[in-house]
Amino acid sequence: MAIFPGAKSPHACILADMRLPSPLPLAAPVAPRRAFLRQLGLGAVFFAVPGAFAEELSRKTAPVEEGPFYPPQLPLDTDNDLIIVNNSITPAVGQITHLSGRLMDAGGSPIRNATIEIWEVDSMGVYLADRPRHEKYDANFQGFGRFLTGSTGEYYFRAIKPVSYPGRRAPHIHFKIRRPGREPWDTQLFVKGEPGNEQDGIYRRIGDAQARESVTVPFVPLPDSRIGEVAARFDIVLAAG
Repeated sequence: MAIFPGAKSPHACILADMRLPSPLPLAAPVAPRRAFLRQLGLGAVFFAVPGAFAEELSRKTAPVEEGPFYPPQLPLDTDNDLIIVNNSITPAVGQITHLSGRLMDAGGSPIRNATIEIWEVDSMGVYLADRPRHEKYDANFQGFGRFLTGSTGEYYFRAIKPVSYPGRRAPHIHFKIRRPGREPWDTQLFVKGEPGNEQDGIYRRIGDAQARESVTVPFVPLPDSRIGEVAARFDIVLAAG
């Protein structure tokens, strides 16, 4: 099963064993940071988010504009762990977030072989694309990641809980879906209960309350985490066509 070079959490292992904490086997030796994600799998994330498997297929995920900060040049490390760049031993600053979900079509069938890309600001509110304009930013934050869905449509990222883009935006994470033979599809993920959502112009323009709800999810504390990690489950349902 194909994965992006250097991916720290091969999607072939995601649902292989939901019985934590037994580690999942890999085909080849992995670096320590990959071993961390291998051991975590997605089981802890699923069990931490109430109703993680309840899919509301009648509610399609609302598209949201790409925005101006898609990286004009992708970083050398583009895998699904945004906390660690390459094999650095210094992690990014921020509240570690285990972000997962399924990509599905309007009928509830999983979409495989789709590339899911995400990008967000670092803990200082700086996008990877905007770093040349800033003196201070978190060089240990990857800022961009991607994941290739398998037969279940599942994806997984280790990122940070989003923070505000200074003076303009509520906390959010950008998503881009790429499928062979189709135009890229964009949306943005917002934090449920975030006071700044209603002051965010893009959020207000998404549509009706149901459309906004489709891109707004809770970021739930991960049980027994000693460092305050959270989990967010964001199932993406694409409209037909």
